Parts: sequence; structure tokens; C-alpha cells
Amino acid sequence: MSTPHQRPGQRHETVEYQTVDSSYLEHRQLRRGAAGWVLLAGLGVAYVISGDFAGWNFGLAEGGWGGLLLATILMAVMYTCMVFGLAEMASAMPVAGAGYGFARRALGPTGGFATGTAILIEYAIAPAAISVFIGGYVEALGLFGLTSGWPVFLVCYLIFIGVHLWGVGEALRVMFVITGIAVVALIVFVVGMVGKFDADNLFDIPATDAAGASTFLPFGVAGVLAAFVYGIWFFLAVEGVPLAAEEAGEPRRDLPRGIIAAMAILLVFAALMLIVAPGAAGSGTIAASDNPLPEAIRAAYGGDNFLAQFVNYAGLAGLVASFFSIIYAYSRQLFALSRAGYLPRWMSVTSRRKTPYLALIVPGTVGFILATATMDGALLINIAVFGATVSYVLLNVSHIVLRVREPGLERPYRTPGGVVTTGIAAVLAVAAVAATFFVDELAAAVTAGILVVALLYFFVYSRHRLVANAPEEEFAAIKQAESELTD
Repeated sequence: MSTPHQRPGQRHETVEYQTVDSSYLEHRQLRRGAAGWVLLAGLGVAYVISGDFAGWNFGLAEGGWGGLLLATILMAVMYTCMVFGLAEMASAMPVAGAGYGFARRALGPTGGFATGTAILIEYAIAPAAISVFIGGYVEALGLFGLTSGWPVFLVCYLIFIGVHLWGVGEALRVMFVITGIAVVALIVFVVGMVGKFDADNLFDIPATDAAGASTFLPFGVAGVLAAFVYGIWFFLAVEGVPLAAEEAGEPRRDLPRGIIAAMAILLVFAALMLIVAPGAAGSGTIAASDNPLPEAIRAAYGGDNFLAQFVNYAGLAGLVASFFSIIYAYSRQLFALSRAGYLPRWMSVTSRRKTPYLALIVPGTVGFILATATMDGALLINIAVFGATVSYVLLNVSHIVLRVREPGLERPYRTPGGVVTTGIAAVLAVAAVAATFFVDELAAAVTAGILVVALLYFFVYSRHRLVANAPEEEFAAIKQAESELTD
């Protein structure tokens, strides 16, 4: 049965709902209680840890060390403020849709779908970029005589989608172990390189004739904006922790603990990598490297050694951890959008092991094709980052709207500073969106094109076929009913 629906205060937006029978949701269930807050914190670190091993260093070529430092500080502030807002919304609305669900309640169906789509772009494209970096590490190690290319990408997708199909509890535990190996590698890297630190190495990129150029900012003030994309890479995807809401043990308590703990760990590692790696090897040495940490060790020690080999192998574990965990993230975001009818419903069907197998396979196939076709990790990073920054603007606005519109909403965790905190994050997120256009117009255009196509699909087709009893839509319906009772 279909019924038109309009949210109070948004009467220009009309959608139609269908109430499905119990069997629909029975075939779209996730495994409850698979993760506590420690596993969730591990998941948050796993999402991001590849960014410590590769990707961030390209910002040295865009802004020099000073430009990347300032960009990273600003992005660290943005993410920290946003994480506090997400922790609050996740505790109030613990659903698998996470960002889409938060924005759906605050901004209506169109805002929810736009947010969810932007997040999905981020999570579907980021593994493709990471697979390119994995290829770089495999080639550097000379494993099996392989060079970076489609066989490496294919093996990555087949193995790690396969583990996810096995079951979420098993997948999260495997991810936790791999992430632990990567964390050990970063600690070993810092211990091994700190004695080689020389502050002059940070500023070995010559100043250009750009406006405001100096030894500290060799590419001028514009270099700071250009480096935003790569400062983001230290933290990209930590916001995915709330996607585990329906698989967490006590989500209202565990989600805030998990995401805040993960962010604290990531801040420490971002600072260490940004200072130690270029400080020991030279900013110019690693600015264009696909495997910067082993290359930094070789430069600092004058050749290959055990430390470089160890970090190279363990660095591969870090890349795998992020690749593995972001597959989880894209499957849950796609699962939620599909279950609610925004995207084709068949993609949210779950297996007997409670895994959304089509939501795992379809984006994985797209990611493999993109990695193989482009072989360009930097381009794919920029596409993922553009999707992310668009979603960040909408997520922070959602927190502000919910605080203003629904002050009585039960919030087991409350953001320190309230809307001031997420207001700061929203302003910085807008700057990050602008920076993506500034750095890579092609990547921004590709992402914008995907968003436009998705929104056309929504307006023409799916907004007439939404599922009324999907959890995220039920949260919104509760609010509508409450509003009607008070009118």
C-alpha cells in the first residue's frame, strides 16, 4: 500500500511510502551484538590507518610541509568537532543507516538520501584507492614477482569480500588483529626513525614564486588549501563507526565510546607521521611516493634494511586493514539505503549468516573496475574525499538542526559545546569541499556527476517507493507523529 507523506515544515517535498510485510525485514537482518566498544574503536582506527602509511604524503607536493601541517591541524579540528556531533546522534538514533539516518530525520528524505549517497561514494571509492597503494607496496616488496595491477586488486577484493561474507563477527575480529599489526608497525617506525630527525629536512622543498611563498610554505597560502585533501586522509572514514549500530552490543553507550576513542588514537598517529617521516627523510623525498614510510627509512639509513622491510610488510597490513574495514562500511550504508527503498531493494537482502552479500559485491565490483581503469590512487582519493566532504557539511548541519528543532530528543551522549562545536566543523567542511575543486576539478566533477544522477533516480523513481517500516524511516515517522500531536 502506498501513501503520500510530507514532513512538517517541508511541505515542498512529497514522497510515497509502502508498508512491507514482516518477511521483507526478516530477509534484511544484521547480526545483533557482534561488537562492543573496543571492537568499534578498532573498527574506527582500521577505517583510517592506511592513511598513515600512504596518501597523506602527496600533500607535501601540494603545500610543502608547512602547508600540509596547517591543513592537517584544520582538518583535525573539523573531524574532532564532527565526531563529537556524530557520537551524540549515534547515541540518539542507533541505526545501520547512520549518516543517512541522522540527516533523514533532520533534513527530510532528500537531505537523507543526498547524505547517504555522498557517504556511499566515499566508501565505495576509497577501497579502490587503497588497492592501488596495496599494489605499490606489493611491487616494492617483490612479492610473487607481481607489479601493481589488476591481479593484485582482484585478489584484494575477492579475499576480503569473502571474509565479510563469512560473517560480521569473524570479519571484525580478523580486522582487529590486522589493525593491531599495523599499529605496531607505526610504533616501530617512529622508534626507529626518531633518532634520524632533523628539522631542516621538513623544509627541503624550495620556495616557489607563489603568493606568500616561504621556506615554511613553499607553495604559498594556496598550498594550504591544496593540502586539505591530504590532511583529510589522516582521518577519512572514521565517521563510519556508527554504521555498526545494529550490530553493536549496547549501541547507545558503545558507539560514542568507540568513535571518540578511535579519533583520539588517530590524532596521535597523524601528528607522529607528519613530523617523523619527513623530518627524518626529507619532505621532498617522500612527496610523490606510493609507499612513503619504507622509502623514508631507506633514505634516512642510506639503503635497505630490516626496519624498512618490516614496515613495508606491516604497512601492507595497515592498507589491508583499511581496505577490509571500509568494505564493511560501504556495505552497511548501501544496505540501509536499499532497505529503505532509496536504492534498489534487492541489494539489501542478507544471507543466512546475516551479511548483506549483494551490498558487499556490487560496490566491490565497481571499485575493482575503477582501480584497474585508472591505476591512479591520488585521483581516487580526491573522488572519495569530495564525497566525504559533502557528507560532512550535511552531517554537521543535521546535528545543528536536530539540536534546534528537537531539544527534547533523548541523547544519552551530548556533544561538548553543542552547536558551536558542529558549527566549527561545518565551516571547515565547506572549506574542504572548496579545496577539492581547487585541487582536482576532474575528481570533483566525477563525484558531482554521480550525485546528480543519484538524485535524479530519487526524484523520478525511488521517492515514490520508500519503505515505511525501515528503521531510519520509522525514526522520522515518530518525529512526524509527535509534531502532529502538538500542532
